[in-house]
Amino acid sequence: LIVMTAWCGFYFGALKNSVSSLSWSLFNALLGIGLVSAGTAALNEVMEYEVDARMRRTANRPLPSGRMSLVHGTVAGVLLTVGGAFYLALACNVLTGLLALATAFIYLAAYTPLKRIHPICTFVGAIPGAMPGVLGWVAARGRLEWGALVMFAIVFFWQFPHFYSIAWLYRED
Repeated sequence: LIVMTAWCGFYFGALKNSVSSLSWSLFNALLGIGLVSAGTAALNEVMEYEVDARMRRTANRPLPSGRMSLVHGTVAGVLLTVGGAFYLALACNVLTGLLALATAFIYLAAYTPLKRIHPICTFVGAIPGAMPGVLGWVAARGRLEWGALVMFAIVFFWQFPHFYSIAWLYRED
């Protein structure tokens, strides 16, 4: 879903650009965003493997199930996150790489630890949750613009019913 949302952001951001180089730019953007999101997910699993082991929904993930070691998960996560951001900076533009890295940082350093201690986590988590469309837009345009901020706002406010429906569904865990 992250890559698909970034694709939409790229599409809307690229509407005023020439079509000739868009397919290669789109590929680079989606690859880099996919790498950063995969790395961030891996690092999130490293941070939460003990909690994940206690929930039905997450117990079969590679770390809690023992199919992957913490060291392997950490190394893979760091390489994917940093490598993906570096790839975005080189293949698209520096702003996309920096925004992707900032998104990963907010998710890992703020949202993940807050999940266990305060309900504000939903608000904080909505920020990185709303960034994929912005990343796609910035990859296409090379700058932040009002259109990207409108997409951010739409997805940001969508995060709340999305999160609460999942929380309700898995409230036993």
